[in-house]
Amino acid sequence: MRLPCAVTPVRFLKRLLLGITAAAGILPCALAQQPQRTATLAEQYLLAAANQERASRGLGLLHRDPLLARAAAQHAGVMAAHGSISHQFPGEPELTDRGARAGVAFSAISENVAEAPSVIQIHDMWMNSEHHRANLLDPAIDSAGISVVARGRELYAVEDFAKTVRPISLEGQESAIALLVTRQGRITVASEPDSISAARETCAMSTGYAGSRKPWFVMRFTSDSLTRLPDELTSRLASGRYRQAVVGACAGDRKTAFTSYNFAVLLYP
Repeated sequence: MRLPCAVTPVRFLKRLLLGITAAAGILPCALAQQPQRTATLAEQYLLAAANQERASRGLGLLHRDPLLARAAAQHAGVMAAHGSISHQFPGEPELTDRGARAGVAFSAISENVAEAPSVIQIHDMWMNSEHHRANLLDPAIDSAGISVVARGRELYAVEDFAKTVRPISLEGQESAIALLVTRQGRITVASEPDSISAARETCAMSTGYAGSRKPWFVMRFTSDSLTRLPDELTSRLASGRYRQAVVGACAGDRKTAFTSYNFAVLLYP
């Protein structure tokens, strides 16, 4: 049985692997090209076991993300091909890239891997390892993609976790934030196309503002949630100094694999 250090969210910590060399066996073919499939019994067990652990601690249950499961299957196939376990092999993309290439939109991602003769042993190993257990019980995650690949008498397991970001249009993002703004006091949110266009341009700018009307205050922020505002913005809205706001959303930096919502909120007297 072998269990490496878990890959933690955002931080990718690697240590020497412990255990014996895996026995030779037959390699599953072309996992990377396989279409989405239903979870095997072994994969269902690991997800159910993870959710049982989370439920017993009052944590939210994980749902199976088929895209995340595809990323896990690709890596499990690579581990089986090497007869070894690692979070990244030579020539293989790192975890964030694997998740993004599989089409997963996420603000955080982490991974557990292990090798053992049974999934019961694998789950027990993860729960008895500090870093793996922390990944599995992370209250911030909401999704899991799990893959188990057999090679000879050994099972190679990958558990990918993520905080997923729901895809939504710019209009939908703006409506969600506008609702939060109006709840903070007697503030109206402008809906004129010219105002929203200027706010969107302002969102994409690093400083300053777009449009002819000068705002009293501009708040730019990035978030993976559409249900809360930054504390500073909440405080400004509650001050009573402002009567009108304009909300603009814009696309994020696609140089990173992480997904988030980006906003500018312009406040006027």
